[in-house]
Amino acid sequence: MGNAGKTILVMGATGRQGGATARRLLADGWSVRAFTRAPSDEAAQRLAREGARLCAGDMNDRDALDAAMEGTYGVFSVQPPEWDPSDAATDKEIQLGRNVADAAMQAGVRHFVYSSVGGADRQARFRYSAKWEIEKHIREIGLRATVLRPAGFMESYANPLFGLNDGILAEATKPDVPVKLIAVDDVASFAALAFERPEEFVGRTIELAGDAPTPLEMAASISKALRRPVRYANVPIAAIRSRNETLADLYEWLNGDSYEVNFNELRRLHPALMTFDAWLGAKGAALLEAALRPEQG
Repeated sequence: MGNAGKTILVMGATGRQGGATARRLLADGWSVRAFTRAPSDEAAQRLAREGARLCAGDMNDRDALDAAMEGTYGVFSVQPPEWDPSDAATDKEIQLGRNVADAAMQAGVRHFVYSSVGGADRQARFRYSAKWEIEKHIREIGLRATVLRPAGFMESYANPLFGLNDGILAEATKPDVPVKLIAVDDVASFAALAFERPEEFVGRTIELAGDAPTPLEMAASISKALRRPVRYANVPIAAIRSRNETLADLYEWLNGDSYEVNFNELRRLHPALMTFDAWLGAKGAALLEAALRPEQG
C-alpha cells in the first residue's frame, strides 16, 4: 500500500474513535503513534502490543504534542465533547483542538484528519459550537486537512446512560424522525481512506452516517436482534432541558431540519459502510446484550 515508513499520530488513542482508527491504520501498514494521557492503562497497553508506539501526554501540553508529532506524516485529531453547557467547557474543547492543529502546522504534517460532528456548521447557532470553531481554525491556519463529521454512534446504544434500560429505547428524537448513525469502525475506515488517498480527500469536509432509521425502526431491529421485546419511549425535551440545555438544544435541532448526508457518495467511497441492522449483526447485538446483562439480573 506504500504506507511503510510513514507515521500517523492518533490523538485520543484509547477512546472509541482513536482506538478504532489506530487499529485500522496498523492493519493497513502504517506506523502508528498513540497519544494518551494514561499509557499504563490496559487499553493503551493493548494498542502497544498490537504495534502502536505510545506517546504520553495531554492535549494541553504543547511540548508533549510537539515531541509526538516530530517526523509524522499525518495526524488524526479528535477531542472528547464537553457536554457541560458553560462557556468555559466549550472554550476548553476549542483550545485542545487548536493546540493539536497548531502543533501539526508547526511540525509540517502533510495530512491532518479532524473528527468533528455531524452538521457542525449548522450547530454553530447553539452554545455548543466547539467543533465548528476548531474546523474554522484548521482552515484559517492553512493545514492540509480532511474534516470528517460523524453522526451519532451506533455504539452509544450499548451505553446504559444513553441506550436501553429495562427493555425500553428511551429517545428524545420523535418516533418518525430519522436518526443519523454511524459505526465507530466506519469512522476509522474513512480516516484510513483519507490518509490512503490524500489526492481525493485533502480539502474535503464529509458528513458521515451509515444509516438513518427512525426510533421505531431501531426498536424493531433491536427486538429482532436480541430476540426480546424492546419498545420505544419518547423522552420530553423539557425533561432533557432540566438536566442539560446543550443536549436539549441538540435534540430540538435533530427533530427539525437537521442536516443532509449523501449516502450514495459515502457507499461509493466505502462500500462496506454498515447499516444499523448490519452493525447489530456484526457486533452491536453482542454489545447490547453485554450492556443489558446486569439489568437482567
